[in-house]
Amino acid sequence: MPALKPTDITATVTWLGAIMDDDLTAMMAQSYDRIDLTFAGVEGAFHAGLTRPSCSRVTAQYPKGTDIRNERQLSIVSEEELALIAADMGVNRIDPARIGATMVIRGIPDFTHVPPSSRLQAPSGATVVVDMENRPCIFPAKSLDVVHPGKGKAFKPAAKGRRGVTAWVAAQGAVAVGDTLTLHIPDQRAWAP
Repeated sequence: MPALKPTDITATVTWLGAIMDDDLTAMMAQSYDRIDLTFAGVEGAFHAGLTRPSCSRVTAQYPKGTDIRNERQLSIVSEEELALIAADMGVNRIDPARIGATMVIRGIPDFTHVPPSSRLQAPSGATVVVDMENRPCIFPAKSLDVVHPGKGKAFKPAAKGRRGVTAWVAAQGAVAVGDTLTLHIPDQRAWAP
């Protein structure tokens, strides 16, 4: 019996990018028409690598700086949720380059809350595994304040439950703007302790 089941839910890739330096205070990703995903993520990107030092998000499990599996290779956000964030912030649009996004997709409702371990598969076979919800942080707020003076501080509350997901690469391959991704979800019931 398969552990994952394909759904008829698909998403269209509308933007691709990567932060290619270690200046997170600038939080400015370069945009691309196509990216090649390797087992380490996007080659040369700030978040690339098979492992990473643990951060404040996982201190209940590991002391800060512990070498752990890099489940944060990619940041995937929903075009629909970005529009809701922008509306709550009182701005016209959120530039995905300013929030550290790797991929923006359109078409999956309530995307931030797809089940962890879900897969998004591209026509090339490239497949990413959803780790979990990406919690809003202050770095995008600072970057957004550059183009929306005085509004950046509104990002964190506006993005709560809408920040997208972190993900890691399960199968290598290319992803391009315009590609259709198929959502595969774990074939299990919801946890009910």
